[in-house]
Amino acid sequence: MQVLQVQLEVGPDPAEVGRARRWARSRLAGSGIGDDEPLAETLVLLISELVTNAVVHTGCPAVLRMLFGLGAAEAGTVRVEVADNCARPPQPRRSAGDDTGGRGLELVDGLADRWGWKREGAGKSIWCEVDRCVVPGPSAPSPAVPGVPVLPSGLTPGAYTA
Repeated sequence: MQVLQVQLEVGPDPAEVGRARRWARSRLAGSGIGDDEPLAETLVLLISELVTNAVVHTGCPAVLRMLFGLGAAEAGTVRVEVADNCARPPQPRRSAGDDTGGRGLELVDGLADRWGWKREGAGKSIWCEVDRCVVPGPSAPSPAVPGVPVLPSGLTPGAYTA
């Protein structure tokens, strides 16, 4: 299986986080993941959190990498890596309800299928992976609840009459 890797150098400035999000959206679209797909939104949020952590907590430049084509051919996994030159390991925190920060790695843990970190050169790389879901085609719908019909796209319960 072929793996495509793209990367962006990110400066140690919080304004770089927005640039990283825009860059990621364009690379996701180029890989066939539409801007309106939930997968794209999840990946952009993960990228935003990891790049923010690198920029804010290390003060160092970072490298954002996205790898496409990992995993089973029918599922495909997208891997996001953010490498920086700070050797200090990531420090997950528990934030109180009114704290304005401290939820980044909690979000990563909740949204990613897997995540972790590894030493890389003089610094580290924090990574996460999201598996692409295979959605059944229109010829084989599978209801979420057995016995409950699947509504045509765009219709909500109560808006469909037979």
